[in-house]
Amino acid sequence: MESRGTKREAGKIEVAEPRNKLPRPAPSLPTDPALYSGPFPFYRRPSELGCFSLDAQRQYHGDARALRYYSPPPTNGQSPNFDLRDGYPDRYQPRDEEVQERLDHLLRWLLAHRGQLEGGPGWLAGAIVTWRGHLTKLLTTPYERQEGWQLAASRFQGTLYLSEVETPTARVQRLTRPPLLRELMYMGYKFEQYMCADKPGVSPDPSGEVNTNVAFCSVLRSRLGNHPLLFSGEVDCTDPQAPSTQPPTCYVELKTSKEMHSPGQWKSFYRHKLLKWWAQSFLPGVPNVVAGFRNPEGFVCSLKTFPTMEMFEYVRNDRDGWNPSVCMNFCAAFLSFAQNTVVHDDPRTLSAPQACLPLLLGARWPCHSV
Repeated sequence: MESRGTKREAGKIEVAEPRNKLPRPAPSLPTDPALYSGPFPFYRRPSELGCFSLDAQRQYHGDARALRYYSPPPTNGQSPNFDLRDGYPDRYQPRDEEVQERLDHLLRWLLAHRGQLEGGPGWLAGAIVTWRGHLTKLLTTPYERQEGWQLAASRFQGTLYLSEVETPTARVQRLTRPPLLRELMYMGYKFEQYMCADKPGVSPDPSGEVNTNVAFCSVLRSRLGNHPLLFSGEVDCTDPQAPSTQPPTCYVELKTSKEMHSPGQWKSFYRHKLLKWWAQSFLPGVPNVVAGFRNPEGFVCSLKTFPTMEMFEYVRNDRDGWNPSVCMNFCAAFLSFAQNTVVHDDPRTLSAPQACLPLLLGARWPCHSV
């Protein structure tokens, strides 16, 4: 999908035709927020089916070894004064973004646990399998004016698999990422290092290396409307002091943002950044986002907790704000659109890249296997 500023003038999502067929009008889905302002759709409370970890070499492990524990500083009214630039770039090991992992890790978990799913393996026949991040982008699409995306969809034994493919524009932006943006990305990971410990009851150790290969991922089951969902997303940490230790309600999302100094800055923050935070946390049922606000020197000057279910209140009376119902209704409509468009079910789609059907906005691209 291209951003609204380029090929989104028509406000529609188009489906590329297989190369061996003559061109014909492609089915499309409008993205105008006004079309999705109905009642909030049914969304089943997410339940965790399992988890897996990725180590410092990005190797898969079917356990929780990479899970970290929320350990915030004492609340004594003083600034945390976390130096988010500390260790950059000497103690920084970023993940190799040239490696396109697609659904590989999630599919590995699924193969190992297929027979243990509630309802048996047959439940998958009508389900949609994807990453939480892909669903997040769907939720924010009606309000997104900057970032484009492309998804590939493949059906196998009745299950629809959705996987993101890097757009040409996104690839150029990644390869030409300015030094300041790379440092800001590091700061987000560094903040997690200040706020998390490897074991419960232990203080964080921010002196070590920041290695973004390491990840703990939760695998969840839910349903949006009549679409069963199985998706996975990375979890920052679990709170040992949470009212319930049952995942995902014990999980905490950690974020950073620049310090705000005016009502206009806060309004922009609520309209844009908080929308993404809400979508990312609401989908897996994470109850709280803890934000560290940094000053221009890169030090965290304050912490603020944003309960996920209260985020919409910041924009409820803003005519240019976002609406959770619009987000979820569009996502449900897109999933129906994908289910009704990608109807070919053939096991060869797993090994024949030309067989799967890409969903995108305003552009054609080589398909890949899922």
